[in-house]
Amino acid sequence: MEKKFFQKPSIYVGQVNINVTNLEKSLDFYHNFMGFKVLEQTNQKAVLTADGKTPIITLEQPEGVYPKEGRTTGLYHFAILLPSRADLSSFLKHLIQTKGRQIRLGASDHYVSEALYFDDPDGNGIEVYRDRPASEWNWIDNQVEMATVPLDGDSLLAESNKDWQGMPEDTVMGHIHLHVADLEQTEKFYMNGLGFNIVTRYPGALFTSTNNYHHHIGLNVWNGVGAKAPAKNSVGMNWFTLIFPDEEKRKKVIKNLEQVGASVREGQGCFITEDPSGNVIQLRIG
Repeated sequence: MEKKFFQKPSIYVGQVNINVTNLEKSLDFYHNFMGFKVLEQTNQKAVLTADGKTPIITLEQPEGVYPKEGRTTGLYHFAILLPSRADLSSFLKHLIQTKGRQIRLGASDHYVSEALYFDDPDGNGIEVYRDRPASEWNWIDNQVEMATVPLDGDSLLAESNKDWQGMPEDTVMGHIHLHVADLEQTEKFYMNGLGFNIVTRYPGALFTSTNNYHHHIGLNVWNGVGAKAPAKNSVGMNWFTLIFPDEEKRKKVIKNLEQVGASVREGQGCFITEDPSGNVIQLRIG
């Protein structure tokens, strides 16, 4: 993992806040099974971390929570980036050896990365991946070559013989992938407003980043053009954070957001905006 994509001057995803139906059950999954540490906990909320100090995921159990809704905008998956291929190897062994948990596992090689896919107990999508070195990524006319081909599971399993010991300290939120309602409006918001660059186009999807990462944010209309936003207290994403290198950069982005018609308000110790599909973004300084 190359840290330059998750520090100045990059703008990157820091934390994702999601709703769950049963906090205790979700903590068993994220803490006991996946290996995150618990940073803070109340009866209805838990903040999870890998390094013991930096929040990565916040779980919330709201009053009257609804199960996950289908065919809506919102979270497709969030992606946990492990420091090395050996770490991903250990995690894959852990997934395979797990007994008593019903986990449907997907796996893909994206040329720039190797990835494992599964859902949490409520159907929130999760990717756990490792990056290939950036020197091996193939760029053509400012577009990075990515695909979805079968993962070489045997090679990955052979990478390490170590048991999974929980999330390594250098684990970060690598990217987030969102369902949106309209790609044209979405492109305007993320490019002209937030200042991200489109680095790959797929049928019905855009992949965007800063500082030449393969993608910090994926966006798709695979739930249907014009998909509605989920209910506020349903399973899914409440918000995610974008981490800015400094106040000057954040002020510039806020001005650009207002110029493209997006509203920006202050709250929770930061500035908050919404993309055209209602996905809530907290603009924070690293």
